[in-house]
Amino acid sequence: MAGIYPSSIKHSQSSSSLSQSSQTFISRLLLLLTLLPLSLAAFAFVLQWRGDIADPTTRWSALNRFEFPGTDSTTSSSKVTILTPPSCVDVLGQSRSVSFPYFRDLSFKYEYDLKPKICITSSTSAGLEQILPWIYYHKIIGVTNFFLFVEGKAATPTVSKVLESIPKVKLIHRTKELEEEQAKSRIWNETWLSSFFYKPCNYELFVKQSLNMEMAIVMAQEADMEWIIHLDTDELVYPAGSREYSLRHLLSDIPKYVDMVVFPNYESCVERDDILEPFSEVSLFKKNFDHLMKETYFGNYKESARGNPNYFLTYGNGKSAARVQQHLRPNGAHRWNNYKKTPYEIKLDDGAVLHYTYTKFSDLTSRRDRCGCKPTKEEVKRCFMLEFDRAAFIIASTATRDEMLNWYREHVVWTDKDLTKRLMKKGILTHIYAPMVIIQGLKEAGVFSSLISSVQTSLSEDTMVSSNEAINNTSNAADAMPGLSSRKIGKIQPRMTVRDLLQAADTDTDTNTEKDNDKELLAMPPLPAPDMDSYVEIKVSDY
Repeated sequence: MAGIYPSSIKHSQSSSSLSQSSQTFISRLLLLLTLLPLSLAAFAFVLQWRGDIADPTTRWSALNRFEFPGTDSTTSSSKVTILTPPSCVDVLGQSRSVSFPYFRDLSFKYEYDLKPKICITSSTSAGLEQILPWIYYHKIIGVTNFFLFVEGKAATPTVSKVLESIPKVKLIHRTKELEEEQAKSRIWNETWLSSFFYKPCNYELFVKQSLNMEMAIVMAQEADMEWIIHLDTDELVYPAGSREYSLRHLLSDIPKYVDMVVFPNYESCVERDDILEPFSEVSLFKKNFDHLMKETYFGNYKESARGNPNYFLTYGNGKSAARVQQHLRPNGAHRWNNYKKTPYEIKLDDGAVLHYTYTKFSDLTSRRDRCGCKPTKEEVKRCFMLEFDRAAFIIASTATRDEMLNWYREHVVWTDKDLTKRLMKKGILTHIYAPMVIIQGLKEAGVFSSLISSVQTSLSEDTMVSSNEAINNTSNAADAMPGLSSRKIGKIQPRMTVRDLLQAADTDTDTNTEKDNDKELLAMPPLPAPDMDSYVEIKVSDY
């Protein structure tokens, strides 16, 4: 028995030694695992540390300007005096919280060496509160030049001075000389647009737009532009599906053989009746038929229309970009054509034009005030091409303000939240925030207000009127503008003999029949979205 104890003691001592060594190893391992991340964090801090330098954004207050490469910081914030009406100041005024500071004082005064070069042409009578966000948004996504045919508010001296100060923006005023020049233009003396001549309101505007587009093509060629787009100032290009949210990248990927790119339009859906700045306040849109399955579109047509004459309040046939080339011509405000060939056209599966239509309650009266038609069902057919425009004009001309507001809420404002959610789940409605973020960022950075103030300070004190006088002059000049219109051009009768020449130019396409040639000569007007009758035709054609 005595011989057994020594071996037991040795075994116990050996087990204790192993346990202590195991605990030591674990302790060292835990220490190593603790020190390793701390060491890495310290190393990363050393790599990133650049000394005692404050974050630049902490120096950029909303009331003090700051320098940023490529910007002009010579204008003092103490000299800011807005020329525009109070409503414009509220919309374009600088925010006190800088959430998007890198746009401050950004004047975009750099040479455009990027490809392709894109220009936009527009005919507008809007004010700065609409035109400035529209221009700078499109500059952000890659548009280089703007050819603006201005009248009304846009043509007043104070507004024009601000617009002309923006690089690559060219203004063309509607004067008697311009109309005389356009009366001698080629398309005025052709037949494809003649069915719109000598009619008021929307027809008159359609003719003006086409004549202006014809002149813009020449300007685009002289400026070495590669693409030209016609847009209204209540429309924004939405380059979905492109790299870096860039229209330039989108068009650079288009094959060389494509002559025209069609952007289906999405229509704004306002959810309030007190919208002041649509670009910054509206994010809900109704998708175009071309971006929906036909079963989804027609299956939810009545719910989507909400008792209105059509799926869209206004047009549904989109807008297009054309490659600048020889023999290019407009084909109405929505398309382009070519005198020598039938353009090869593609329609985008993702990109769109966002149309902010009837987004403000005041749009009802402003449209009424621009047109002198009588508010009768027969008369409005001569003035407006689309059913909703006709109904809106009659309401604005005959109803009281309260009745107009009730009608606006019922037919335009999306107050039924359950319906909105239901149509969003089905993909008919969608929220698009990118334009809102960009324009709100520009506004908060003071781009618009600093531009207006810099133009004002550059004017001579002897010729500069006070802010109140400028406001009054802007309003009065818009109302007292002489009635220059395309109807006055109509004193020169179009020569109908050009039809034979145009048909001869189309003879290189053997597959076109005489009927097809005649059809191609007609300008494309603003067309409504497909209705239920179209669905019946589709179903019949399936069999």
